[in-house]
Amino acid sequence: MSNTFLNPVTTQTWANGRHIVRCVKVIQETWDVRTFCFMADQPILFFFKPGQFVTLELEIEGSPVMRSYTISSSPSVPYSFSVTIKRVPGGRVSNWLHDTLHEGQELAVHGPVGLFNAIDAPSPKVLYLSGGVGITPVMSMARWFYDTNANVDMVFIHSARSPKDIIYHRELEHMASRIDNFSLHLICEKHGLGEPWAGYRGYLNHKMLELMAPDFLEREVFCCGPTPYMSAVKRLLEGCGFDMSRYHEESFGATPPEARADAVEQAEQAADAPELDAADLNQVEFTASGKSIRVGPAETVHAAAAKLGLLIPKACGMGICGTCKVLKLGGEVDMEHNGGITDEDVAEGYILSCCSVPKGDVRIEF
Repeated sequence: MSNTFLNPVTTQTWANGRHIVRCVKVIQETWDVRTFCFMADQPILFFFKPGQFVTLELEIEGSPVMRSYTISSSPSVPYSFSVTIKRVPGGRVSNWLHDTLHEGQELAVHGPVGLFNAIDAPSPKVLYLSGGVGITPVMSMARWFYDTNANVDMVFIHSARSPKDIIYHRELEHMASRIDNFSLHLICEKHGLGEPWAGYRGYLNHKMLELMAPDFLEREVFCCGPTPYMSAVKRLLEGCGFDMSRYHEESFGATPPEARADAVEQAEQAADAPELDAADLNQVEFTASGKSIRVGPAETVHAAAAKLGLLIPKACGMGICGTCKVLKLGGEVDMEHNGGITDEDVAEGYILSCCSVPKGDVRIEF
């Protein structure tokens, strides 16, 4: 075969890290939800696992702000990626994005990362359960299987406040009309005057679930939505005897109450603890800034940097978002992360500073 009509591929492939991208399209999904589409000036193949997320690096009123959002598009459309964001009343970041982010604007993103994805938990039969804007990661999964003609039996159950709040409504109905392995069920809590609605009303319950997915006990479940919604889904499934090892939920977002309680307790314990002997302290050296400090045996690399006035970007503080990744040049740390770093990055010496505790003296490139 002649190579006359073939051009060499010069595109790069996305890897977990910091990238500059440009907003190329803004789509009004519902009255308070928008999708922002991004591309790189130099073509990049944005490969990721459907369900993963990125962290946007923003500057709002002169202050740096990091916020994580699920990728709503599918890696089957590889030269761009999208995030779908709901305007939250009083929400500093969501309102800024809706009011300020426009086509042509550049920003930095970190990622992609996340354990909640369709690739690491393969199954021939899946059940997607979503509430509100929590639809974004499971939509990415559904789009991926739809675009790749995967032999996966999908049941998609989405709960919204009202018909006007159903995100991707037309696209979901289009997908359901085109393939027989995509079963769509929509639930609306209520509907306003003049809003026709012949579908399910109220909240997802056991009877609804049995009607929509009679074989739900045999399916891999992917769930995302507001915390009360996910808690209710878990109680429902547990009450039905579902194998919860096959239940997966999106986990990034606000720090959970138990984590905040742990932080308060640890702070109180630290305040009451006796001063440590110098021999028990570990030295953390930041080579790029030429600064170092000795810290206690339970303090993280990120805490050490903060004491020196060094700002390592951080969004979640729980080893999920991957924003605080730094290169460890020497020494050992105990890192308990939640999927925010890849095995390849770890092999190259990278760590997440927010959840890495020095086991001795360490050197960090920062």
